[in-house]
Amino acid sequence: MRIAFLTAPEGVEQVELTEPWKAAKDAGHDPVLVSTQSGKVQGFDHLDKADTFPVDEVVGDTSADSFDGLVLPGGVANPDFLRTDEKAVAFVRDFFTQGRPVAAICHAPWTLVEADVVRGRTMTSWPSLRTDLRNAGATWVDEQVKVCDAGSNTLITSRKPDDLGAFCETYLAEFAKAAD
Repeated sequence: MRIAFLTAPEGVEQVELTEPWKAAKDAGHDPVLVSTQSGKVQGFDHLDKADTFPVDEVVGDTSADSFDGLVLPGGVANPDFLRTDEKAVAFVRDFFTQGRPVAAICHAPWTLVEADVVRGRTMTSWPSLRTDLRNAGATWVDEQVKVCDAGSNTLITSRKPDDLGAFCETYLAEFAKAAD
């Protein structure tokens, strides 16, 4: 599978990018780093700068139909930047329109709220997003990982870095089902 990993140029929680990326690679898939700008993405370990990662494709120059699924890593600043970028929001929305699976962890559902794709969905996130998700029409649950098929696609959500093992295992299994 060819899997898009969408991040802003800064603010992505590094482990929420690198662990799902490694899981995809280890399973024989093709992860692709997509961002709003060319160049490099600056990873963060909470509030401290960490490593940089080369951008493979730029939103606006690529489309959802060239991918089998989308992973949205968190970090507080990352989804906040993404939700203010119209092309990034449209890119995310297209995965839902096309029925392609999406996986989001931690603060990443903020971008889903902006794309107006959470109404009627059951999902989890970092606890501080609970009210935002409810206000956008989602049902919020406090679970390690939540799979929701009550929409045009499969949506996999998770709460935090401690849940990465379950998140990676679940998103890969659900993406494989959707690709069949």
